[in-house]
Amino acid sequence: MSAMTSRFVHVVVALVSIGAAALSAQRTSDGRPDLQGVWTNGTLTPLTRPAELAHRFSLTEAEAAEFERTGFERAMKTVPQLDRMTAGDLDEVYLDTANLKVVSDRRTSLIVDPPNGMLPAQLPEARQRNAARKLSYDDPESRTLDERCLASFVFGGSSAAPPLVPNPVIQDIYTIVQTPQYVTIMSELVHDARVIRMGGTHLPPTVRQWLGDSIGHWEGDTLVVDTTNFTDKTHYRGSSARLHVVERFTRSDATTLRYRATVEDPDTWAAPWTVEVPFRATREQIFEYACHEGNYAMENSLRGMRAKERDDDAAARKK
Repeated sequence: MSAMTSRFVHVVVALVSIGAAALSAQRTSDGRPDLQGVWTNGTLTPLTRPAELAHRFSLTEAEAAEFERTGFERAMKTVPQLDRMTAGDLDEVYLDTANLKVVSDRRTSLIVDPPNGMLPAQLPEARQRNAARKLSYDDPESRTLDERCLASFVFGGSSAAPPLVPNPVIQDIYTIVQTPQYVTIMSELVHDARVIRMGGTHLPPTVRQWLGDSIGHWEGDTLVVDTTNFTDKTHYRGSSARLHVVERFTRSDATTLRYRATVEDPDTWAAPWTVEVPFRATREQIFEYACHEGNYAMENSLRGMRAKERDDDAAARKK
């Protein structure tokens, strides 16, 4: 072995040792990996693979740079047309797309299974169920949880409820607090907090929660979280109350959590699907998300229905 090769090997061994020591230091008092801190999963990599990249698993460096340069345009394409017309704050400053990057391996989708990077086919009965959902402008209880500022599932992204898929128009921030008995994940967006009970069993099927019922256990250095018992109001991307998500949190280095989630719902998709998203440590603060204080949707919906009633009554009297 040459002197240069020997020095290179020693440098590599030293770096690996330093990394292992740093990770071993990031442990709680009970010896588990310390997942605590403030994290963000913001990325420009889309959940599903764009049609123009249908047969591409990853981008070249040049393509990734162009993908990031056009991040704002791509983000806006994910926003429904109605919201683009009414939400004047959706500009590049608000979306902060200049600071977002594609994931490190330059994948073309966050979905890693199926291999085509797409959601499995939605079952016909799921389409019928979602089409039959009745949203009444005169009944606030029938409106969606995100419209009522109770939980966030807007634009196909969820916040505290699994799976933790990035919201394409808001870079969500999370705080993780960990004890031997509980792990709590609090999201800035709509101030949700999900409490994961370590060990034990799920609640009875009759007990349903917006964020589901989360049970955690450790597999080596990976926190595995099994979540069931969702309500029919959650309907993440059209899901039913039978939604079942298994998440895996692994601390890969001092500033990165590897997040992987497998999603199944036999009443919605033809097969399970898996998403992988990196969480990065951030110095950003979590601020109060005072959603409902500025939420005029419910009030204006009811006011609109009262106006319609007056107009209908006036039209009837003219007959």
